[in-house]
Amino acid sequence: MKSQPHWLGYALLTMVTWGVWGAFTGVPSEHGFPDTLIYAVWALTMIPPAIYAFKRAGGVLQRDPRSLALGLAIGLLGAGGQMLLFRAVKTGPAYLIFPIISLSPALTIAMSFLMLRERTGRLGLLGIAFALLSLPLFDYTPGGHSEFGPWFVLAIAVLVAWGVQAYFIKLANATMSAESIFVYMAMSAVVSIPVALAMTDFSQPVNLGWNGPWLAAVIQVLNSIGALTLVHAFRHGKAIVVSPMVNAGAPLLTAVIAMAVAGAMPGPFKMAGVALALLAALLLALQPEGAEVKA
Repeated sequence: MKSQPHWLGYALLTMVTWGVWGAFTGVPSEHGFPDTLIYAVWALTMIPPAIYAFKRAGGVLQRDPRSLALGLAIGLLGAGGQMLLFRAVKTGPAYLIFPIISLSPALTIAMSFLMLRERTGRLGLLGIAFALLSLPLFDYTPGGHSEFGPWFVLAIAVLVAWGVQAYFIKLANATMSAESIFVYMAMSAVVSIPVALAMTDFSQPVNLGWNGPWLAAVIQVLNSIGALTLVHAFRHGKAIVVSPMVNAGAPLLTAVIAMAVAGAMPGPFKMAGVALALLAALLLALQPEGAEVKA
C-alpha cells in the first residue's frame, strides 16, 4: 500500500506529459521550424534522463551481443517512429493521428502470438477487433470519396515501428534492465541526428526564434520526462493498472486538447474511429498477462 502513491503519481505524470506533448508536438513546424530539426531537439532532450538511468544502474551498461542487438533495434525503431511522427503531425490532425498510434499494442500481441506462441485473452482479442474496425473509419466519407493523405500512411508507419519496438522490448526484458534499454534508446536517438540533419532543407528559412527550437525543446522534454516516469510507474506499480492509464489516457488527452485548440470536431465516422481506437487501446492495456483463450 505504501508504494501506491508513488506509482499513481508517476503514471499520472506520464499520462499528462505525453498527452500535452502529443497535442502540441507539431506546433514548432507550423512556425517554420522543420520537423527534422524537431527530431534533433527531441533526441537531445533524451540525454538527461538517460544519464539519470545510467547512474541508477551503477554506471554499468549491458554490452553482450544480445543486449547490443536488442538495445539498438529498440532504439532505432523508436527513433525512426519519432521521425515519422513529427512529419505526420505536420500534415495531419493530432486528434486523429494519436488514436491511430495508440493501436500499436495490437501489432505487438499479433507478433507475440505468431513468434512466441503466446496467447491473449478475450479482452485482447476484442481490442484487436476494435483496432481493425477503427482504422478504415479515420478516412471514410459517405459517397466513396477517399481522403487518405500522407498523414494517415505516416501514422500507420509509426504504429508499425512502435508495435515492433514493443515486441523487442518484451524480448529484452527477460535479460536486460530497464535502465540499459532506456540508455540504448537515447543513444540510438542521438546517433540518428545526422540523418535528420541530412534530410533538412536548409535552403528554406529556418525559424530560430522562441517559437522554433526553444518551443520545440519545451514540448519535447515532456516526451522524455514521460518516458522516464513511465519506467518508475512500472517499477512501483502493476502493469495491469499502469498500462490502461497511460496507453489509453494519454491519446485521449491528446485528442481532447487538440480538438479544443483547433476548434474543430471530426465528422461522425472519424469520431467513431477515434472512439473505437481509444476503446481498443484500453482493452489491449487491460488484458491481464497470462490470460489465454484456448483454441
